Parts: sequence; structure tokens; C-alpha cells
Amino acid sequence: MGDIMENRNAHTPILDLSPQKGMNRIWSALDDLKAGLRFFPLALTLGWLDIKLRYRGSILGPLWLTLSTAIMIGALGGIYGYLFHMDLKHYLPFLSLSIVLWGYINGIISDAASVFTQSASMFHARRFPATLPVFRLLIRNVLMFLHHVLVVIVVFAFYHALPTQSWSMLLSIPLWLMNSFAITLMIGLLGARFRDIAPIMASLMQIFFFITPVIWQPSLLSATGRQYLLWDPFYPVFETLRGPLLGTDVPLLVWETAFGQGLILWIAAAVLFCRMRSRIPYWI
Repeated sequence: MGDIMENRNAHTPILDLSPQKGMNRIWSALDDLKAGLRFFPLALTLGWLDIKLRYRGSILGPLWLTLSTAIMIGALGGIYGYLFHMDLKHYLPFLSLSIVLWGYINGIISDAASVFTQSASMFHARRFPATLPVFRLLIRNVLMFLHHVLVVIVVFAFYHALPTQSWSMLLSIPLWLMNSFAITLMIGLLGARFRDIAPIMASLMQIFFFITPVIWQPSLLSATGRQYLLWDPFYPVFETLRGPLLGTDVPLLVWETAFGQGLILWIAAAVLFCRMRSRIPYWI
């Protein structure tokens, strides 16, 4: 027995601190993703607690999310509809859906830069998969999105705007969720290494809010100018979900661009995650 213990101690290191190289980084990243999926119930609980803590002590609680969105859509719809003489029957369903979808995207990207730094205490307390905070952030923003969707349902019901091609949601919703995970992971890794990422992303999102057709309709552009919307990193994936719900046909080129952007996003996120995952605890 003494010989066995001696041999094991001689050949098996207790803690291997040598840097990973090659395929080992990829296998470790996949193991991290699997561990994050196993911790999904914990991420769901933490995501819901984040919302409850944000509105702790208020009378309406998380329903403030719905009320604030309804006030914003009502104010913007009334003002822009009056100024530009737009028919509210067509404009308000478009605006309500666009504002809610943009709120989800903006929430994901704005929170992504600090997804690891905000979980610093958790990483320092014990060993957790790096994908756990990413799932937590996604769940929190999905729950907030579901609160906002109530406003869209009311507006659609009031104007009798029924979705005509809801089958396409079988493609667009998984695309949105997978892109959300990839972009959160990528920006989170960069944000953990470079603290400037958070203000940079906040500034960029303000610019893209006006560039992307959120409060204005793509039909206002001429046919020549409309093709440049494909260069917008948000418009293609935005349109794959919004267009069918509003009853408009989405061109095949828009779908191809959306999936192409998603593929590029996943490749970039995977490369960064494989290379930077092990350094996260040292940066935060």
C-alpha cells in the first residue's frame, strides 16, 4: 500500500498549473459548456432573483418593466405618429414590437461587458463554469423580455394585427437565443480583459438605435438604399423575427445574411472562449 501511494504521488500531479495548448483548450471549453448546462437550474434561480432584487420594496415589483415599456411606446407612438402623419393602426404594432425586441438586444449587449466582473465574488469563492454567468444573464433578459411582450400583445390585440407567418419563429427564436449566447460570451470575455469595452458598447448601441429601423420603418427607404440595411449587424436578425410577426415577407437574402452573421459570431466567440477562458479569474 505504501508503494502504491508513493508511485501515485510520483506520477500524478495534485494540481496541474501548466498552460493548456492545442486541442486541450477546445476540450476544456466544451467541458465548461456542459457544466454550465448542468447548472442551468441554478442560473434560472439567480436570473429571477436578479429581477426581484432590482424591484425589491416597490409596490408593483417586476410589473414596472411592463408599465415603463407601455408608457414609452405610447409616448413615442403618439408623438411620431402626429409629427409624421403616420397611421397608428400600422405604426403602433411596428413600434411596440421593435422597441421590445431592441430592448432585449440592448439589455444583452449592455450587460454582457460586465457579465464576468459582476460575478467576481462567485469565481473567487469556488470553481464554477465560466458559462454559468452567461446563462444567468440570458435568463434575466429573457424574463424581462417576457414582461415587455405583454405590451405587444395588448397593442396587437387592440389593432387586430395577427401574425401571419408564425411558423418562421421555429427558426428565428433559436437563432436569437444562440446569437445572444455567443455575443454575451464574446463581449463578456473582452470586457473582463479590457474595462473600456462597457462604455464603448454603450456608445455604439446608442448610435445603432437610430441607424437600425427601430422607430422608423424600412419602407421609408428607397429600393436602392434598402440594400445597405444588410450591412447593419442588427437588421437581418431583427427582421427574421419582426417581419413575419407583422405579416411581411422576409427575403431569402435577409435570412441568409442573418444565419451568416450568426455563424461568424459563433466562430469568433468560440475562438475567444477557448483562448481566454482560463484567464478570467485573474482578470476580474
